[in-house]
Amino acid sequence: MITTKLLVEGMTCQNCVNHVTEEIMELPGVTSVDVELGEEGESPSTVRVISEDPIEDDVLAAAVDEAGYEVVDE
Repeated sequence: MITTKLLVEGMTCQNCVNHVTEEIMELPGVTSVDVELGEEGESPSTVRVISEDPIEDDVLAAAVDEAGYEVVDE
């Protein structure tokens, strides 16, 4: 299994988590998504994606974008 960590800007609540999780889970090979919200919406949230094979960064970023949020650099 491959773990990929993303930092995502703009997520503030469980509804945000649900949207991002749903979009990423639709990608082939993804087995789970774990989200840790940033403190009080001020810092980026951490999203960990577990997949069977590596997933390109731009594919993950597109899924996050589709949910209405943005991947940021560490």
